[in-house]
Amino acid sequence: MGEIFTSKKKLGFGLMRLPLLDDTDAASIDIETTKKMVDAFIERGFTYFDTAWMYCGFKSENAVKEVLTDRYPRDSYTLATKLHAGFIKTEEDCDKVFEEQRKKTGAEFFDYYLLHDMRQEHYKIYNELDCFNWIAKKKEQGLVRHIGFSFHDSAQFLDKVLTEHPEMEFVQLQLNYLDWESEAVQSRKCYEVAVKHGKPVIVMEPVKGGTLAQVPENVEQLFKNYHPDMSVPSWAIRFAASLDNVKIVLSGMSNMQQLEDNTGYMSELVPLNAREQELVRSAGDMINGNITIPCTGCSYCTDGCPMNIAIPKYFALYNEDRQEDKEQISKAEDYDRITADFGKAGDCVECGQCEDVCPQHLPVIKYLKDVALHFGK
Repeated sequence: MGEIFTSKKKLGFGLMRLPLLDDTDAASIDIETTKKMVDAFIERGFTYFDTAWMYCGFKSENAVKEVLTDRYPRDSYTLATKLHAGFIKTEEDCDKVFEEQRKKTGAEFFDYYLLHDMRQEHYKIYNELDCFNWIAKKKEQGLVRHIGFSFHDSAQFLDKVLTEHPEMEFVQLQLNYLDWESEAVQSRKCYEVAVKHGKPVIVMEPVKGGTLAQVPENVEQLFKNYHPDMSVPSWAIRFAASLDNVKIVLSGMSNMQQLEDNTGYMSELVPLNAREQELVRSAGDMINGNITIPCTGCSYCTDGCPMNIAIPKYFALYNEDRQEDKEQISKAEDYDRITADFGKAGDCVECGQCEDVCPQHLPVIKYLKDVALHFGK
């Protein structure tokens, strides 16, 4: 399977958290800034770009055309996108989405194509609509080079999927040092299943939606004492990239500073040594003691919210406010500012759509009640 991923550089550009012109509008992508980031990424020898149907308010794939495919030769980069079970009802829908994706991205073919967010309820849909054969046919037709799926479920279920569908060439997993031993996410166990089946791994959420980029002060000090020049997020990305079966680590870079940092230490990757492995394990224990809501900020929950509640933003503020080892100003003013453009946490009508699409399987409704109580007047 080694020939699937030919690049020697393990960093991939995740196009889910692009720079925005308006922080309240996920679709308002700052195209000019993104162009500069893409240029720097490619100039430094990195080639892997990852997008999906619903990213950035359904505009990420459109941005790909403007910032990448219209500006670079097709053999100078590799492009991945995905088919999500939530947007297909019939077999014909799969083709409609796929052709629209080709149009939006301007790509004649995709180097990597994934069935998105594989979990038990979506697995049923993908089987009922014959999506595994459908994606295999796209590969036969030359419209897709390599086929796989992104995954959010248990290691036991991953073993089932890979056993029943050995034609899948790779797996995209949520993997980071915070979730490595988590029984909810099962990063380590899922990674080991992929290794058992001989499937290379693409890593998503290496910094867990920014959680591992803005760590508690005691954790930051732990890292800085050992290596003052290495950024906090570099520890998380290097942790994932140090695993032998990991071929690409996706980073959702939102500004040039993040891109310059990531491409700097990933140009010549130095895997974590034994002492550094001990430090990240300690950091994970320390951070887990401070996180109340393990949200990654993917925003899958927000697009269908009938009350337009900024769920990930509220969860992030709540977590920050609950960190006991930081002396900081209350986030109540930030909460009030966001509610000027979005519904309040207490506006939730408990329709449940957010919990249906949450890759982390969080009890979102319960957490919104906690947030409403915490920031309530």
